[in-house]
Amino acid sequence: MRLHSTAYLAALGAFLVTCISWDAKPLFAGSNPGKEMFEKRCTGCHALDNEKTGPRLRGVFGRPAAGVPTFPYSESLKKSGVVWDSSSLDKWLTDPDGFVPDNDMAFRVPNKDERASIIEYLKAVSSK
Repeated sequence: MRLHSTAYLAALGAFLVTCISWDAKPLFAGSNPGKEMFEKRCTGCHALDNEKTGPRLRGVFGRPAAGVPTFPYSESLKKSGVVWDSSSLDKWLTDPDGFVPDNDMAFRVPNKDERASIIEYLKAVSSK
C-alpha cells in the first residue's frame, strides 16, 4: 500500500517533531550543550582566557584553587588546598560558600545536569 504524498509528509513531520522534542541537541551539528550552558551561566563573571570579575577558566582541571597568579582571590580560597577536578567543581558550583567558607563567589548552579554539562565543558577546554 502506497501512502499518498500528504499522508507521507504528515508522517514525516510527526516523526521529526518527535525527534526534535525528544532531544534537539544532537540533531544540529556543532551543538555543544556544555559550552552553551557555560556561556549562559558563567560568562557574566568568567572567560576562558582572561580575567573578568572571576578568574580565567581554561586549564582549570588539575589546577590548584587560587592558581591564576594574576587574579586577586579570597584568602580562604588561597588557603583551601583544593585542586579542581570533577568532584571539587561539582561541590563548588553546588554551594561555593559551603565548600570553601568566606570565598568571593556567591553564584550557584543548583541543577545537577547543568553543573555536569559545565564541568565536562571545562574539562574539555582544559586539555586544549
